[in-house]
Amino acid sequence: MGKSTNFIGQPILGQIIKFISRSTINKISREYNTDRYVKKFDGYTHLATMLYAVMKDFTSLREVCINLLSDSNKLPHLGIGYCVNKSTLADANKRRSSKFFEAVYMSLYRQYAQTLSDSCVKKEQLSKLYIIDSTTISLFKQILKGVGRNPKYGKKKGGIKAHVVIRADEDVPCLVKYTAAAKHDHVLLKYLELPKGSFLTFDKGYVDYAAYERFSLNCIYYVTKLKSNAKYESDIEIDIPENADSSIIRDEIIHLNYGKNKKETHKTRRIAQWDDDKKKVFVYVTNNFELEAESIINIYRKRWQIELLFKRLKQNFPLKYFLGDNVNAIEIQIWTAMIANLIMTVIKSKLQKTKIAYSTIISLIKSQLMYYVNLFKLLNNPTKAWKEKIKLRNKDNQLPLFET
Repeated sequence: MGKSTNFIGQPILGQIIKFISRSTINKISREYNTDRYVKKFDGYTHLATMLYAVMKDFTSLREVCINLLSDSNKLPHLGIGYCVNKSTLADANKRRSSKFFEAVYMSLYRQYAQTLSDSCVKKEQLSKLYIIDSTTISLFKQILKGVGRNPKYGKKKGGIKAHVVIRADEDVPCLVKYTAAAKHDHVLLKYLELPKGSFLTFDKGYVDYAAYERFSLNCIYYVTKLKSNAKYESDIEIDIPENADSSIIRDEIIHLNYGKNKKETHKTRRIAQWDDDKKKVFVYVTNNFELEAESIINIYRKRWQIELLFKRLKQNFPLKYFLGDNVNAIEIQIWTAMIANLIMTVIKSKLQKTKIAYSTIISLIKSQLMYYVNLFKLLNNPTKAWKEKIKLRNKDNQLPLFET
Protein backbone atom coordinates (compact mmCIF):
# COMPACT_ATOMS: atom_id res chain seq x y z
CA MET A 1 0.00 0.00 0.00
CA GLY A 2 1.01 3.62 -0.44
CA LYS A 3 2.36 5.78 2.39
CA SER A 4 -0.59 8.18 2.41
CA THR A 5 -2.35 8.33 5.75
CA ASN A 6 -5.32 10.12 4.22
CA PHE A 7 -6.64 6.98 2.54
CA ILE A 8 -10.43 6.74 2.57
CA GLY A 9 -12.73 4.69 0.38
CA GLN A 10 -12.48 1.53 -1.68
CA PRO A 11 -12.07 0.64 -5.34
CA ILE A 12 -15.32 0.21 -7.25
CA LEU A 13 -14.88 -3.57 -7.07
CA GLY A 14 -14.69 -3.34 -3.28
CA GLN A 15 -17.95 -1.38 -3.22
CA ILE A 16 -19.57 -4.05 -5.40
CA ILE A 17 -18.32 -6.88 -3.18
CA LYS A 18 -19.83 -5.10 -0.15
CA PHE A 19 -23.25 -6.08 -1.49
CA ILE A 20 -22.28 -9.61 -0.42
CA SER A 21 -22.09 -10.19 3.33
CA ARG A 22 -18.73 -11.70 4.20
CA SER A 23 -20.25 -13.47 7.20
CA THR A 24 -22.73 -15.12 4.83
CA ILE A 25 -19.88 -16.25 2.56
CA ASN A 26 -18.02 -17.70 5.56
CA LYS A 27 -21.20 -19.48 6.69
CA ILE A 28 -21.68 -21.01 3.22
CA SER A 29 -18.00 -22.03 3.17
CA ARG A 30 -18.47 -23.91 6.45
CA GLU A 31 -21.70 -25.47 5.23
CA TYR A 32 -20.09 -26.82 2.04
CA ASN A 33 -16.72 -27.44 3.71
CA THR A 34 -14.96 -25.61 0.89
CA ASP A 35 -12.07 -24.22 2.97
CA ARG A 36 -10.86 -27.51 4.37
CA TYR A 37 -7.07 -27.82 4.01
CA VAL A 38 -6.99 -24.31 2.49
CA LYS A 39 -4.28 -21.99 3.83
CA LYS A 40 -4.79 -18.73 1.93
CA PHE A 41 -7.11 -18.98 -1.06
CA ASP A 42 -10.39 -19.29 0.84
CA GLY A 43 -13.94 -19.07 -0.53
CA TYR A 44 -14.21 -15.28 -0.14
CA THR A 45 -10.89 -14.66 -1.92
CA HIS A 46 -11.87 -17.09 -4.69
CA LEU A 47 -15.22 -15.32 -5.19
CA ALA A 48 -13.60 -11.85 -5.24
CA THR A 49 -10.96 -13.06 -7.73
CA MET A 50 -13.57 -14.56 -10.06
CA LEU A 51 -15.67 -11.38 -9.89
CA TYR A 52 -12.54 -9.42 -10.83
CA ALA A 53 -11.94 -11.78 -13.78
CA VAL A 54 -15.55 -11.72 -15.00
CA MET A 55 -15.96 -7.94 -14.65
CA LYS A 56 -12.71 -7.31 -16.56
CA ASP A 57 -13.56 -9.88 -19.28
CA PHE A 58 -10.25 -11.73 -18.87
CA THR A 59 -9.79 -14.71 -21.16
CA SER A 60 -7.02 -16.70 -19.45
CA LEU A 61 -5.61 -17.57 -16.04
CA ARG A 62 -2.36 -15.84 -16.89
CA GLU A 63 -4.20 -12.60 -17.72
CA VAL A 64 -6.07 -12.72 -14.40
CA CYS A 65 -2.96 -13.30 -12.31
CA ILE A 66 -0.79 -10.67 -14.02
CA ASN A 67 -3.49 -8.02 -13.64
CA LEU A 68 -3.97 -8.97 -10.00
CA LEU A 69 -0.26 -8.36 -9.47
CA SER A 70 -0.53 -4.94 -11.11
CA ASP A 71 -3.35 -4.09 -8.67
CA SER A 72 -1.73 -5.80 -5.68
CA ASN A 73 -1.49 -2.55 -3.66
CA LYS A 74 -5.30 -2.25 -3.86
CA LEU A 75 -6.17 -5.83 -2.92
CA PRO A 76 -6.08 -5.29 0.89
CA HIS A 77 -8.93 -2.80 0.47
CA LEU A 78 -10.97 -5.58 -1.11
CA GLY A 79 -10.38 -7.76 1.92
CA ILE A 80 -7.84 -9.86 0.00
CA GLY A 81 -4.46 -10.49 1.55
CA TYR A 82 -3.18 -12.90 -1.06
CA CYS A 83 -2.37 -12.50 -4.77
CA VAL A 84 -3.13 -15.89 -6.27
CA ASN A 85 -0.88 -17.56 -8.81
CA LYS A 86 -2.04 -19.37 -11.93
CA SER A 87 -1.76 -22.95 -10.68
CA THR A 88 -3.59 -22.20 -7.42
CA LEU A 89 -6.50 -20.54 -9.25
CA ALA A 90 -6.73 -23.41 -11.74
CA ASP A 91 -6.72 -25.93 -8.90
CA ALA A 92 -9.39 -23.99 -6.95
CA ASN A 93 -11.64 -23.81 -10.03
CA LYS A 94 -11.36 -27.56 -10.35
CA ARG A 95 -11.69 -28.57 -6.69
CA ARG A 96 -13.91 -25.99 -4.94
CA SER A 97 -17.47 -27.08 -5.70
CA SER A 98 -19.60 -24.81 -7.90
CA LYS A 99 -22.34 -25.46 -5.32
CA PHE A 100 -20.59 -22.87 -3.14
CA PHE A 101 -21.06 -20.18 -5.82
CA GLU A 102 -24.64 -21.34 -6.42
CA ALA A 103 -25.38 -20.95 -2.70
CA VAL A 104 -23.87 -17.43 -2.72
CA TYR A 105 -26.10 -16.49 -5.66
CA MET A 106 -29.25 -17.87 -4.03
CA SER A 107 -28.38 -16.07 -0.77
CA LEU A 108 -28.08 -12.79 -2.68
CA TYR A 109 -31.33 -13.49 -4.52
CA ARG A 110 -33.22 -14.01 -1.26
CA GLN A 111 -31.63 -10.90 0.25
CA TYR A 112 -32.47 -8.55 -2.64
CA ALA A 113 -35.69 -10.11 -4.00
CA GLN A 114 -37.87 -7.24 -2.73
CA THR A 115 -35.47 -4.65 -4.18
CA LEU A 116 -35.71 -6.33 -7.58
CA SER A 117 -39.51 -6.56 -7.58
CA ASP A 118 -41.24 -4.38 -10.18
CA SER A 119 -44.45 -2.84 -8.85
CA CYS A 120 -45.91 -2.22 -12.32
CA VAL A 121 -46.19 -5.98 -12.88
CA LYS A 122 -48.28 -6.33 -9.73
CA LYS A 123 -50.85 -3.96 -11.21
CA GLU A 124 -51.38 -6.53 -13.94
CA GLN A 125 -51.87 -9.23 -11.29
CA LEU A 126 -48.92 -11.16 -12.71
CA SER A 127 -46.65 -11.10 -9.66
CA LYS A 128 -46.98 -14.89 -9.49
CA LEU A 129 -45.90 -15.42 -13.08
CA TYR A 130 -42.79 -17.56 -13.62
CA ILE A 131 -41.02 -17.84 -16.96
CA ILE A 132 -38.73 -20.71 -17.89
CA ASP A 133 -36.37 -21.24 -20.80
CA SER A 134 -32.86 -22.44 -21.55
CA THR A 135 -29.81 -21.06 -23.32
CA THR A 136 -26.83 -22.98 -24.67
CA ILE A 137 -23.24 -21.84 -24.22
CA SER A 138 -20.78 -23.34 -26.71
CA LEU A 139 -17.53 -24.85 -25.41
CA PHE A 140 -14.29 -25.19 -27.30
CA LYS A 141 -13.75 -28.78 -26.15
CA GLN A 142 -16.12 -31.73 -26.05
CA ILE A 143 -16.36 -31.45 -22.24
CA LEU A 144 -20.13 -31.85 -22.33
CA LYS A 145 -22.10 -33.38 -25.18
CA GLY A 146 -22.96 -30.77 -27.79
CA VAL A 147 -26.33 -30.35 -29.46
CA GLY A 148 -27.27 -30.58 -33.13
CA ARG A 149 -25.92 -32.56 -36.06
CA ASN A 150 -22.28 -33.46 -36.46
CA PRO A 151 -20.51 -31.00 -38.78
CA LYS A 152 -19.34 -32.15 -42.19
CA TYR A 153 -15.77 -31.18 -41.36
CA GLY A 154 -14.08 -31.33 -37.97
CA LYS A 155 -15.61 -32.29 -34.62
CA LYS A 156 -18.74 -31.03 -32.94
CA LYS A 157 -18.00 -28.68 -30.06
CA GLY A 158 -19.23 -29.32 -26.56
CA GLY A 159 -21.87 -27.20 -24.93
CA ILE A 160 -23.44 -26.47 -21.55
CA LYS A 161 -27.13 -25.62 -21.26
CA ALA A 162 -28.42 -23.28 -18.55
CA HIS A 163 -32.04 -23.98 -17.62
CA VAL A 164 -33.37 -20.77 -16.07
CA VAL A 165 -36.49 -19.71 -14.17
CA ILE A 166 -37.33 -16.05 -13.55
CA ARG A 167 -40.23 -14.25 -11.92
CA ALA A 168 -41.85 -11.72 -14.24
CA ASP A 169 -41.58 -8.98 -11.61
CA GLU A 170 -37.88 -9.53 -10.85
CA ASP A 171 -36.04 -10.12 -14.15
CA VAL A 172 -33.21 -12.15 -12.58
CA PRO A 173 -32.98 -15.96 -12.30
CA CYS A 174 -34.57 -17.52 -9.21
CA LEU A 175 -33.56 -21.05 -10.26
CA VAL A 176 -30.74 -22.24 -12.53
CA LYS A 177 -29.71 -25.79 -13.43
CA TYR A 178 -26.88 -26.80 -15.76
CA THR A 179 -26.80 -29.82 -18.05
CA ALA A 180 -25.05 -30.95 -21.22
CA ALA A 181 -26.38 -29.09 -24.26
CA ALA A 182 -27.87 -32.30 -25.65
CA LYS A 183 -30.14 -32.73 -22.62
CA HIS A 184 -33.86 -32.16 -23.29
CA ASP A 185 -35.37 -28.95 -21.91
CA HIS A 186 -38.20 -30.60 -19.99
CA VAL A 187 -35.78 -32.05 -17.38
CA LEU A 188 -36.11 -28.71 -15.54
CA LEU A 189 -39.80 -29.28 -14.84
CA LYS A 190 -39.06 -31.85 -12.14
CA TYR A 191 -37.08 -29.26 -10.12
CA LEU A 192 -39.93 -26.76 -9.99
CA GLU A 193 -41.53 -26.16 -6.60
CA LEU A 194 -43.97 -23.30 -7.10
CA PRO A 195 -46.65 -22.00 -4.71
CA LYS A 196 -50.29 -22.77 -5.43
CA GLY A 197 -51.93 -20.30 -7.76
CA SER A 198 -48.70 -19.59 -9.65
CA PHE A 199 -48.63 -19.10 -13.42
CA LEU A 200 -45.91 -20.67 -15.52
CA THR A 201 -45.13 -19.97 -19.16
CA PHE A 202 -42.66 -21.71 -21.46
CA ASP A 203 -42.16 -22.61 -25.11
CA LYS A 204 -42.86 -25.85 -26.97
CA GLY A 205 -39.47 -27.29 -25.99
CA TYR A 206 -40.90 -28.23 -22.59
CA VAL A 207 -43.76 -30.40 -23.84
CA ASP A 208 -44.48 -33.01 -21.16
CA TYR A 209 -48.13 -33.96 -20.71
CA ALA A 210 -47.44 -35.83 -17.47
CA ALA A 211 -45.88 -32.67 -16.02
CA TYR A 212 -48.89 -30.66 -17.23
CA GLU A 213 -51.14 -33.01 -15.26
CA ARG A 214 -48.99 -32.60 -12.12
CA PHE A 215 -49.32 -28.82 -12.47
CA SER A 216 -53.11 -29.14 -12.58
CA LEU A 217 -53.18 -31.38 -9.50
CA ASN A 218 -51.00 -28.86 -7.61
CA CYS A 219 -53.12 -25.84 -8.68
CA ILE A 220 -50.35 -24.36 -10.83
CA TYR A 221 -51.40 -22.77 -14.12
CA TYR A 222 -49.26 -23.17 -17.22
CA VAL A 223 -49.42 -21.34 -20.55
CA THR A 224 -47.55 -22.67 -23.56
CA LYS A 225 -47.95 -23.41 -27.27
CA LEU A 226 -49.26 -26.64 -28.72
CA LYS A 227 -47.06 -28.46 -31.21
CA SER A 228 -48.41 -28.60 -34.74
CA ASN A 229 -48.30 -32.42 -34.81
CA ALA A 230 -49.98 -32.86 -31.41
CA LYS A 231 -52.93 -35.24 -31.35
CA TYR A 232 -55.93 -34.31 -29.22
CA GLU A 233 -59.67 -34.77 -28.93
CA SER A 234 -62.03 -31.82 -28.61
CA ASP A 235 -64.53 -31.97 -25.74
CA ILE A 236 -66.33 -28.63 -25.45
CA GLU A 237 -66.17 -25.47 -27.52
CA ILE A 238 -66.17 -22.25 -25.47
CA ASP A 239 -68.21 -19.33 -26.79
CA ILE A 240 -66.05 -16.37 -27.78
CA PRO A 241 -67.47 -13.13 -26.31
CA GLU A 242 -68.57 -10.42 -28.74
CA ASN A 243 -66.09 -7.94 -27.24
CA ALA A 244 -63.17 -10.39 -27.61
CA ASP A 245 -60.26 -9.66 -29.92
CA SER A 246 -61.23 -10.52 -33.47
CA SER A 247 -57.97 -12.48 -33.91
CA ILE A 248 -59.28 -15.22 -31.54
CA ILE A 249 -60.73 -17.83 -33.89
CA ARG A 250 -61.29 -20.78 -31.51
CA ASP A 251 -61.49 -21.45 -27.78
CA GLU A 252 -62.16 -25.02 -26.65
CA ILE A 253 -61.54 -27.65 -23.99
CA ILE A 254 -59.62 -30.68 -25.21
CA HIS A 255 -57.89 -33.69 -23.73
CA LEU A 256 -54.43 -35.04 -24.50
CA ASN A 257 -53.45 -38.67 -24.10
CA TYR A 258 -50.07 -39.64 -22.66
CA GLY A 259 -48.27 -42.36 -20.75
CA LYS A 260 -47.83 -46.00 -21.61
CA ASN A 261 -50.23 -46.99 -24.41
CA LYS A 262 -51.68 -43.45 -24.18
CA LYS A 263 -54.08 -44.48 -21.41
CA GLU A 264 -53.59 -41.36 -19.26
CA THR A 265 -55.60 -38.23 -20.06
CA HIS A 266 -54.90 -34.55 -19.44
CA LYS A 267 -57.67 -31.96 -19.70
CA THR A 268 -56.57 -28.59 -21.04
CA ARG A 269 -57.79 -25.52 -22.92
CA ARG A 270 -56.85 -24.81 -26.53
CA ILE A 271 -56.90 -21.25 -27.91
CA ALA A 272 -56.25 -20.53 -31.59
CA GLN A 273 -55.29 -17.03 -32.73
CA TRP A 274 -54.74 -15.68 -36.23
CA ASP A 275 -51.66 -13.47 -36.55
CA ASP A 276 -52.30 -11.00 -39.33
CA ASP A 277 -48.64 -9.88 -39.52
CA LYS A 278 -47.16 -13.35 -39.90
CA LYS A 279 -50.17 -14.74 -41.72
CA LYS A 280 -50.39 -17.88 -39.60
CA VAL A 281 -52.34 -19.41 -36.73
CA PHE A 282 -50.79 -19.70 -33.27
CA VAL A 283 -52.22 -22.29 -30.89
CA TYR A 284 -51.91 -21.96 -27.10
CA VAL A 285 -52.79 -24.43 -24.36
CA THR A 286 -53.42 -23.75 -20.69
CA ASN A 287 -55.05 -25.44 -17.70
CA ASN A 288 -56.67 -22.15 -16.65
CA PHE A 289 -60.32 -22.10 -17.69
CA GLU A 290 -61.29 -18.78 -16.07
CA LEU A 291 -59.16 -16.05 -17.68
CA GLU A 292 -60.13 -14.49 -20.98
CA ALA A 293 -58.35 -15.78 -24.07
CA GLU A 294 -56.56 -12.43 -24.60
CA SER A 295 -55.16 -12.61 -21.05
CA ILE A 296 -53.78 -16.10 -21.69
CA ILE A 297 -52.09 -14.91 -24.88
CA ASN A 298 -50.64 -11.85 -23.09
CA ILE A 299 -49.20 -14.13 -20.39
CA TYR A 300 -47.39 -16.15 -23.05
CA ARG A 301 -46.03 -12.95 -24.60
CA LYS A 302 -44.35 -12.20 -21.27
CA ARG A 303 -42.08 -15.16 -22.06
CA TRP A 304 -39.99 -12.83 -24.24
CA GLN A 305 -38.69 -11.26 -21.03
CA ILE A 306 -36.37 -14.21 -20.41
CA GLU A 307 -34.95 -13.92 -23.93
CA LEU A 308 -34.01 -10.32 -23.12
CA LEU A 309 -32.29 -11.56 -19.95
CA PHE A 310 -30.19 -14.03 -21.96
CA LYS A 311 -29.32 -11.27 -24.43
CA ARG A 312 -28.27 -8.92 -21.61
CA LEU A 313 -26.10 -11.59 -19.96
CA LYS A 314 -24.36 -12.61 -23.17
CA GLN A 315 -23.73 -9.02 -24.28
CA ASN A 316 -22.39 -7.72 -20.95
CA PHE A 317 -20.75 -10.86 -19.55
CA PRO A 318 -19.70 -12.78 -22.68
CA LEU A 319 -18.94 -16.40 -21.80
CA LYS A 320 -16.71 -17.29 -24.74
CA TYR A 321 -13.50 -18.12 -22.88
CA PHE A 322 -13.39 -20.18 -19.71
CA LEU A 323 -10.75 -20.28 -16.98
CA GLY A 324 -10.72 -24.06 -16.86
CA ASP A 325 -11.37 -27.11 -19.04
CA ASN A 326 -13.62 -29.00 -16.62
CA VAL A 327 -17.33 -28.84 -15.82
CA ASN A 328 -16.83 -27.43 -12.31
CA ALA A 329 -14.67 -24.51 -13.52
CA ILE A 330 -17.18 -23.69 -16.25
CA GLU A 331 -20.10 -23.70 -13.81
CA ILE A 332 -18.14 -21.48 -11.37
CA GLN A 333 -17.56 -18.89 -14.08
CA ILE A 334 -21.22 -18.91 -15.15
CA TRP A 335 -22.39 -18.58 -11.53
CA THR A 336 -19.98 -15.66 -11.05
CA ALA A 337 -21.46 -13.93 -14.10
CA MET A 338 -24.93 -14.52 -12.62
CA ILE A 339 -23.79 -13.00 -9.29
CA ALA A 340 -22.31 -9.97 -11.09
CA ASN A 341 -25.52 -9.51 -13.10
CA LEU A 342 -27.68 -9.68 -9.96
CA ILE A 343 -25.57 -7.11 -8.09
CA MET A 344 -25.53 -4.80 -11.13
CA THR A 345 -29.32 -5.09 -11.36
CA VAL A 346 -29.62 -4.14 -7.68
CA ILE A 347 -27.27 -1.18 -8.20
CA LYS A 348 -29.32 0.01 -11.19
CA SER A 349 -32.52 -0.19 -9.12
CA LYS A 350 -30.93 2.08 -6.48
CA LEU A 351 -30.01 4.84 -8.94
CA GLN A 352 -32.47 7.68 -8.45
CA LYS A 353 -31.03 10.70 -10.25
CA THR A 354 -30.57 9.11 -13.64
CA LYS A 355 -32.07 6.42 -15.87
CA ILE A 356 -28.73 5.20 -17.16
CA ALA A 357 -28.85 2.14 -19.43
CA TYR A 358 -27.72 -1.20 -18.01
CA SER A 359 -25.07 -1.63 -20.72
CA THR A 360 -23.67 1.84 -19.91
CA ILE A 361 -23.44 0.92 -16.21
CA ILE A 362 -21.47 -2.22 -17.07
CA SER A 363 -19.18 -0.32 -19.46
CA LEU A 364 -18.38 2.39 -16.89
CA ILE A 365 -17.74 -0.09 -14.10
CA LYS A 366 -15.56 -2.40 -16.20
CA SER A 367 -13.33 0.44 -17.37
CA GLN A 368 -12.91 1.91 -13.87
CA LEU A 369 -13.20 -1.21 -11.73
CA MET A 370 -10.11 -0.56 -9.60
CA TYR A 371 -10.43 3.25 -9.34
CA TYR A 372 -11.23 4.85 -5.99
CA VAL A 373 -14.43 6.59 -7.05
CA ASN A 374 -17.76 6.57 -5.26
CA LEU A 375 -19.84 4.12 -7.27
CA PHE A 376 -23.19 5.91 -7.08
CA LYS A 377 -21.69 9.36 -7.70
CA LEU A 378 -20.02 7.95 -10.79
CA LEU A 379 -23.16 6.34 -12.17
CA ASN A 380 -25.47 9.24 -11.35
CA ASN A 381 -23.18 11.82 -12.97
CA PRO A 382 -19.83 10.51 -14.32
CA THR A 383 -18.58 13.90 -15.55
CA LYS A 384 -19.34 15.70 -12.29
CA ALA A 385 -17.78 12.88 -10.23
CA TRP A 386 -14.45 13.09 -12.07
CA LYS A 387 -14.38 16.92 -12.14
CA GLU A 388 -14.90 16.92 -8.39
CA LYS A 389 -12.02 14.50 -7.99
CA ILE A 390 -9.72 16.62 -10.17
CA LYS A 391 -10.53 19.75 -8.14
CA LEU A 392 -9.63 18.03 -4.89
CA ARG A 393 -6.42 16.70 -6.40
CA ASN A 394 -5.36 20.16 -7.56
CA LYS A 395 -6.24 21.65 -4.17
CA ASP A 396 -4.32 19.12 -2.10
CA ASN A 397 -1.63 18.37 -4.70
CA GLN A 398 -2.41 14.69 -4.37
CA LEU A 399 -5.04 12.20 -5.58
CA PRO A 400 -7.77 12.08 -2.91
CA LEU A 401 -10.45 9.44 -2.75
CA PHE A 402 -14.18 9.77 -2.46
CA GLU A 403 -15.86 8.58 0.68
CA THR A 404 -17.77 5.32 0.36
